[in-house]
Amino acid sequence: MHIHMQVHWLCLGVLLISSVTAEMHDEEIQDADVEVEDFDKNSQETDLDKGSSSLEVMYKTPKPTGEVYFTETFDDGVLTGWEVEELKENTVPGDRGLVLKSIARHHAISAMLTKPFIFDTKPLIVQYEVNFQDGIDCGGAYVKLLSSSDDLDLEYFFDKTPYTIMFGPDKCGEDYKLHFIFRHKNPKTGDYEEKHAKRPDVDLKKFYSDKRTHLYTLVLKPDDTFEMLIDQSVVSKGNLLDDMVPPVNPPKEIEDPNDKKPDDWDERAKIPDPNAIKPDDWDEDEPSKIEDPDAVKPEGWLDDELQYIPDSNAEKPEDWDEEMDGEWEAPQIPNPKCETAPGCGEWVRPMMTNPNYKGKWKPPMIDNPNYQGIWSPQKIPNPDYFEDLHPFEMTAVSAIGLELWSMTPDIYFDNFIICSEKEVADRWAADGWGLKKLVASANEPGMFSQLVTAAEDRPWLWVLYILTLALPVGLGVLFCWPTKVKEKLILFSPFFSNDIVMLISALEGEGEGEGEDKNDEEENEAAEGSQEEEGDKSNKSGSEDEMKEADESTGSGDGPMKSVRKRRVRKD
Repeated sequence: MHIHMQVHWLCLGVLLISSVTAEMHDEEIQDADVEVEDFDKNSQETDLDKGSSSLEVMYKTPKPTGEVYFTETFDDGVLTGWEVEELKENTVPGDRGLVLKSIARHHAISAMLTKPFIFDTKPLIVQYEVNFQDGIDCGGAYVKLLSSSDDLDLEYFFDKTPYTIMFGPDKCGEDYKLHFIFRHKNPKTGDYEEKHAKRPDVDLKKFYSDKRTHLYTLVLKPDDTFEMLIDQSVVSKGNLLDDMVPPVNPPKEIEDPNDKKPDDWDERAKIPDPNAIKPDDWDEDEPSKIEDPDAVKPEGWLDDELQYIPDSNAEKPEDWDEEMDGEWEAPQIPNPKCETAPGCGEWVRPMMTNPNYKGKWKPPMIDNPNYQGIWSPQKIPNPDYFEDLHPFEMTAVSAIGLELWSMTPDIYFDNFIICSEKEVADRWAADGWGLKKLVASANEPGMFSQLVTAAEDRPWLWVLYILTLALPVGLGVLFCWPTKVKEKLILFSPFFSNDIVMLISALEGEGEGEGEDKNDEEENEAAEGSQEEEGDKSNKSGSEDEMKEADESTGSGDGPMKSVRKRRVRKD
């Protein structure tokens, strides 16, 4: 009785674990990559209707919680040349963004910061949202931080307007980019040169194709380090001195532009052996292929049959004009007589490699005794060398702008912020992008639909699904029918780990211990049965009724014990 209770409790546990695991897996899929802080109750209120499958939210325009240099939510106002509207999908009522509507046109929009940002002791954080609502074929969604100057006029903002930093996504063809570019001022010449951050190692394609709102963040620190984040996860980081192309600081030495390679400089590592002589028996006229002299025409070869013959069933088209089209001829078809024969037409010996072929003679190559190596100009001190140990100290910025060209419409921008504290940017993100992501996650299809969709692109996932379902089902079968544990364990053992096999074996051992007395009694009865069989060898053809009577007269026991004896006697 004790073992049966254990098995029943274990069976129930397996079913409960399977159910909870499926629910947890569903929740993980729904909440994947959601890394937002709890919303401020004063700025965000969410209300989930228990009787509805959609998430109902109450949106309020985000408010900065600390010092900022610029913020814009686009929840109010209309801008010339652009539209301010809600998202097409996963809409948050009341939340609007800036939308680039037209294709194959240049777009420009800009705004002044509340105060200039000076690159001194505080970090620079630039953050905003982008949604490629129709995907993206070719175009950018990056922002520019415009350099401070006395002649900066935003009414004439265009692609040549000086900027200090450019940051954000860009894509054309299959080239997916996340730009971080800063214009560095040469301290010696005063000229500016663009420095590009190295490409992120992660695959950026999903951020451009899933039609969801993504959060782009640039963190630039006074210690000359930087980080680029998408959806609050770091996708690239580095140092302004080591991870920019071209490097901030030029090399100390350069090649002498006036140095020229001497006329007698020999760069040949190998040369033909000048002392080599062509052998007298070297025949350069031998062909590379010759007819096989040992080849024999196969039996049954049809010399008088052509491989292709005119189609006897073809008829000249009614509109055939012999003056215009020439004399009509039936199209050629394979000769049916050649289908069963080894070949048709004139037999020709097959070609073989000529064993006497040597080709054009060339002297062997030897090491060049006059080899001087690959020539390169000598190094001289770089007259333009400088060392900027703190490239973070860039040209101050006083405005932000979008200057874009795209072949795809409806690119959505929202919730720009420029600040120096990561906590302020994170709170701003939670009140804006976090709410969008929460709504989008709630509107995602269920787990089953997601699994089917994933398997359509990756058919091998069906095998994984089947194995995943078979494990709890198999365990349930094993533990719920303990009398067949050993047979089922052998059947399903390739799918189980060693720990599971040991657990099942231990449970089975407990059951055997509990029924030890019964097993001893069965062995005694079996022994008595075998003695009766030895004494009855001369009467092997006894009837089944006689065998039953012999079993019943062997000893006393309950019903189940007798039935076990009967099966053993019958089997023997």
